Amino acid sequence: MRLPLGIALAGTIICIGSIAQAAPCLDVTLTGTQGGPPVFKGQAGAGTLVRFGDSDTGCNDILLQFDTGRGTTQQLSKLGVPVGKLNAVFFTHVHSDHSEGLIDMAQLRWHFNSVGPKLDVVCSADSASPAGHSMSCTKYAAAIGDSMIASGEMAQRLLENPRRLAGGPAELLNVMTFLPEDDAAVVWSSGDVKVSAIKSTHVPGHASYRVDTPAGSVVIGGDAGNDALKPPRDSSTSAQVEKLALGADILVHSVIHPVMGPDGSSGFPPPIYYRQSTATDLGSLSERTGVKHLMLTHLIPPLGAPQQGPYPIEGGGLTEVDYIDAVRDGGFQGDVTVGSDLANYRITAE
Repeated sequence: MRLPLGIALAGTIICIGSIAQAAPCLDVTLTGTQGGPPVFKGQAGAGTLVRFGDSDTGCNDILLQFDTGRGTTQQLSKLGVPVGKLNAVFFTHVHSDHSEGLIDMAQLRWHFNSVGPKLDVVCSADSASPAGHSMSCTKYAAAIGDSMIASGEMAQRLLENPRRLAGGPAELLNVMTFLPEDDAAVVWSSGDVKVSAIKSTHVPGHASYRVDTPAGSVVIGGDAGNDALKPPRDSSTSAQVEKLALGADILVHSVIHPVMGPDGSSGFPPPIYYRQSTATDLGSLSERTGVKHLMLTHLIPPLGAPQQGPYPIEGGGLTEVDYIDAVRDGGFQGDVTVGSDLANYRITAE
């Protein structure tokens, strides 16, 4: 017998047709958009928060932070995201403007979450530089509380609350390293959420990431640039990031505007210009890969800034339109977000 949508059972009406399933959602927030070590109008350092969940949980089931520039903890607090709730932190590289916020984050977790759980810190294995030094996320994490230990601050805090971990915040970090390759490989997963990484050129150990979820996918390019460190070359963008971004819904990527190029009047150092991806070339990459939404971050120069560090901007500062026009020059017709701190984009599965 075929049952109607409203069924009377022991005096209770069950309206089957009215039961709505929660829809999976992917939420991407730029926690910091400052380009490089300078500071302009209080912008936070580079970082991207990726959240996954459903419409019932507000996309807050899985919380992943990619890079932790200065001020990341404060930015997360504006979003109502306690650092103790983060599932994992991922580093594209350990340049200070991408990593120094972990110090504050780890210290705060040590104060109030010493019982755990530990925070996964996912990054490249130690990478040797041609100059002889090593880029080491592992050593950075191990030394995360050393200045507080040396100053006696941590000993004092332990007297106030002996339940805190005696070894300091480093004991709360679960460092998970990988060897980045030219082909993407899964480096972290939880349930239906999978994070893959690929080798990319910027400094030794630089990696770019892709997050795949039932709601959609996002690629975080970091500061990736072309393997050819200067012209002649077809593009300033990374071939590995292009491979990673094929069919992605969102691409989050650092950007440099062509106004900073050697042909301009800023005096910006050519080697630093050449190791970043230009807005125009990112537009071309996004069009080729079928990306639906491009989020520009780590802006060089920041919107409205009269200079990038000590380097003056021709015309006295760029606008959002200047960046979008440069992207369109690359042929991209999709949506563009020119990053400001806490800019957000959400995908909800149909």
